[in-house]
Parts: sequence; C-alpha cells; structure tokens
Amino acid sequence: MKGSELTPNDIIQAYVSGLFPMAEPGTDEIYFYRADPRGLIPLDDRFHIPHGLKRTLKKKPFEIRIDTAFREVITACSRPHDPDEQWIDDNIIRLYCELHDMGFAHSIECWDKDGLQGGLYGVAIRRAFFGESMFHRKSDASKVALVALVNLLRAHDFLYLDTQWPTEHIKKFGTYEIPDKEYKKLLKQAITYEKN
Repeated sequence: MKGSELTPNDIIQAYVSGLFPMAEPGTDEIYFYRADPRGLIPLDDRFHIPHGLKRTLKKKPFEIRIDTAFREVITACSRPHDPDEQWIDDNIIRLYCELHDMGFAHSIECWDKDGLQGGLYGVAIRRAFFGESMFHRKSDASKVALVALVNLLRAHDFLYLDTQWPTEHIKKFGTYEIPDKEYKKLLKQAITYEKN
C-alpha cells in the first residue's frame, strides 16, 4: 500500500491483527508482514542480561529518558549500517511520530553529557509492546535502553515484548519464538485487557 495514503489508525489495526509494517526502499510502498514463528523477549525471570552488560549497568553511564526525543530516535534508527536493512522511510517516520502524538508510540533514550547516545522505539497497545528498532552511538547504549524498557514494562504489567523476527543482537537476552497460532492467542489476551 502507498505509505503516503496510510494513517496512524491503519498501523494500529495492523498491530492488533498480528501484522507490522515495513517500507520498501526506494518506493512509496509500505508492506505488512506476519512473522511465524514470532520472537518475544520475556518479561519474567527468563529475561537474561549478559555479564558484560551487567558491568556496564553498574557504572550507570547513561541517563534514561522516556519520550523526550522521539523523532530523533526514529530518525537515527532509519539509518542502519547495512543499506539492505533500510525499512524506515519518511512515511514510517511520519506515521510513528503521529502515533507518538496520540500516545501509542514511545521512545526509551540513553543520554550523557554529549547528548543522545542510543535508544529504541515501539508501540504500546494495552498490555502488548511492539518493539520496532534501536540504535546506538556509544557502546551498549541500545542494550541499556532495552533493559530500561523491560523494567518499565514489568512495572506496568505488560504481557509481552514483541520483537517480530529476532536478531542475533537480541537473542542473548533470552528471546524465544512461538508459533503464529499461539501468538494470536497471546495478542488477543493483551489487547482485550481492561484496567479496573
């Protein structure tokens, strides 16, 4: 579908249907995908922090901020080292910034005295968080942001953290995969949750 014709509500409907969007490089097209199996980062004691990262966390090299530089985070994520991984275009940036304004899209950011050094963004719908992308300018900054996100999701009783297709970068955190049929049940449970 043409990215310029999509609305934030189209993106939300995709997520609640188990789909996620990716732009086709060099075109105005955005395609929707379904990962089977689906990658999830556990929010329970299966979440694993590698030893090297534990040492980094003890030093507290970054200040964690939430939603203070969403556009800067997604723009940084749109510039991967590998051009073949380019799936965030101007339409994706526009749509997610609008989702951010609506309270659905969020950024977790790592700052130091030199500025923004890494972070990630994703979409929260009820008890599901759909992780989209991360970046770093200084070592471990994106990983520190991920740990901060997991702690935040735990504190707010989220059911899961969706990673779509798990990468080698995040497998070391205890990422696991479930079949699409099982994922759909989990998704339904997460998005039909009503706060008391």
